[in-house]
Amino acid sequence: MNTFAIGAIITRMKESKALLLLLLTSLIWGFAFVAQSVSSESVGTFTFNSVRMLIGALVLLPFTIPYFRKHKGDKAYLRNAVKGGILCGICLGAASVTQQIGVSLSGAGKGGFITSLYIIFVPFMSVFVGQKIKKEIWLSAAVALIGMYLLSIGEGFTISSGDLYLILCALLFALHIMVIDRTGKDTDGIVLSFFQFLTAGILAGIGMLFEKPQISSLLEAWLPIVYAGAFSCGVAYTLQVVGQRYVRPSRAVFALSLESVWAAIGGAVILSEKLSAKELIGCALVFAAVLVAELAPQKSST
Repeated sequence: MNTFAIGAIITRMKESKALLLLLLTSLIWGFAFVAQSVSSESVGTFTFNSVRMLIGALVLLPFTIPYFRKHKGDKAYLRNAVKGGILCGICLGAASVTQQIGVSLSGAGKGGFITSLYIIFVPFMSVFVGQKIKKEIWLSAAVALIGMYLLSIGEGFTISSGDLYLILCALLFALHIMVIDRTGKDTDGIVLSFFQFLTAGILAGIGMLFEKPQISSLLEAWLPIVYAGAFSCGVAYTLQVVGQRYVRPSRAVFALSLESVWAAIGGAVILSEKLSAKELIGCALVFAAVLVAELAPQKSST
């Protein structure tokens, strides 16, 4: 067996294990919607997001220390990391707050699928920075629109307030992706994530002051809060960074897209949420649209 063949086997082994990490990432993110729904019964939106984001920052702190040591004395690196983290944190905080409101009103299952529309919104926002929209994106947008109609539009052509919050959340997450793309090139991903979680947690903490949370309420919701903070923010992000080093983009995309499916499964199994046949078809169409958008070729500049 030649060296090339041995290398190919090792690569496949790495990719196989890394793919499992990405599947675990999507599972953690999907069930985080359940945690959000459960916690909304005990604590306010800003309280939940402030505590979870600060926990996420705390979990990532040990991973950022080596980067701080590596760039010790590099003021430009630290300045870029803090600036990028603040901008990303503002977007992430706004998206997370609107998502929490939407999930509390519409449920974890619908929340996962509607939030995933950010994948489709990103290419359309990219037009403003001089990029063209591929025909695959137009197709995915059309399919997603049909899916959203089946998933969210009720009798009399009405849409619930919870679904509107989730659509706004998807737009804000798309903006978050755009900001990361513009600011994350001059710093390391984990460092940027640490500062964005820290910023989002502090900003949500301002809103938390008006909610006046009680210790008893926080203790009542400690499990979903810790899950959303330590696992969804801290652990899952790290798993994504490690996993995507060894997995081809086409496979990584599919694994991470399962987040919305896990959210629906979690909502059904843990929260006993039920979707009608029309809503299930809508979920399937939204999922298909997201896959088409993620697997589309890279956009070319004008």
